[in-house]
This record gives sequence, structure tokens and C-alpha cells, in this order.
Amino acid sequence: MKTLLSTLVLLLFIGFSAKAQEGINISGTWIMNVQTDAGSGSPTFVLKQDAEKITGTYTGQLGDSAVTGTLKGNVIHLEFSIQGNLIKYDGTVTSSTEMSGKVNLADMATGTFSGKKKP
Repeated sequence: MKTLLSTLVLLLFIGFSAKAQEGINISGTWIMNVQTDAGSGSPTFVLKQDAEKITGTYTGQLGDSAVTGTLKGNVIHLEFSIQGNLIKYDGTVTSSTEMSGKVNLADMATGTFSGKKKP
């Protein structure tokens, strides 16, 4: 009986954990607030999530570019290239509508970002 109860509790925990992972969906339009030692800006990302894979577009002061990335749990990584320079955003997604973290502008400038998904 004790083994059966332990098994049921474990299965419930796994089920709730899987359900929580399914709850984060970042597909949509995001406005980022970026602060770096080289200045600030508010670029727009249009993102599409397919399981852990992210694709989309970046539009901002640096120009326009295709975006690729991953979302593993609540850890997000986005990157794109502008004129051969690799731009990286690494952070956490706190909900389906908010994220924040660090940005690296091709090792020429670093800073932070926070983003909100447009309704």
C-alpha cells in the first residue's frame, strides 16, 4: 500500500511538472527594453515557439534580422546576426508575457534586457 501511494504521488508530481512546462508559450510580439554601456533601445521581436526551438525576427536600431534560439524550462537564449556581428540575449522567462536577462552585442557592448509580450 505504501509503495502504491508513493508511486501515485510521484506520477502526480511528474504530471504537474510537465503541465507547468507546457504553460510557457512565448510565441508572439515582444517589446524589449535594452540597456547597455553603448546606449539603450526598445527593439521588437516576433517569436514563434515550437517545443524548445524558437524562430522569429528582430527589428530595432541595429536593423532587421532572423532570430533563432531555445527555451529550455524557463531559460531562454536568442541570437541573430547583423552585418556579421552575433547578438545574444540570455535570460529567464518568468511567465508567458515577461522575460529578462543579459544581452551581448558582438562582444562590443553588454547590458541587460527586459521584455513584455504584446497582448
